[in-house]
Amino acid sequence: MPPATTVNQEQIQTLTIRQEVEIVATIETAWEAVLDQLGPKSEMPDGKPFPFTLEAWPGGRWFRDLGNSTGHLWAHVQVIKPPKLIELWGPMMMSHPAVNHLQYRLTAEGSKTRLQLVHRAIGIIDEQHREGLSQGWGYWVKRMKDLAEQRASKR
Repeated sequence: MPPATTVNQEQIQTLTIRQEVEIVATIETAWEAVLDQLGPKSEMPDGKPFPFTLEAWPGGRWFRDLGNSTGHLWAHVQVIKPPKLIELWGPMMMSHPAVNHLQYRLTAEGSKTRLQLVHRAIGIIDEQHREGLSQGWGYWVKRMKDLAEQRASKR
């Protein structure tokens, strides 16, 4: 008996999320906070640690190492221009046909810094991601702000 075959036609979708926050810290301090949240100090909205490894150079990987040769590649560094810009490109949290582009742009505004996040995706994007990403990135941007301002207050 031949194997059963199922053919479904799924719709390609796009997604764009924009977040922006003002940080009371220098651009250098804000940059350090961005790298912290994208790296070993990352956490989820419930406060649960969610550490990443970020190889902060062009082509570097952004991934979760779960030990015992397991983990999840989220993206590669497409552009990095410290302390102003990092762009990541890859599947991110989507374990299905999708491509994501994540951009963190920092702009010095006197003694403050403006942090802008833009996340764009194209592919098969399930409703769970569509609903949760805006809230999740909002938490990450706020966490970057908090990490930077805590660091600035100690200097």
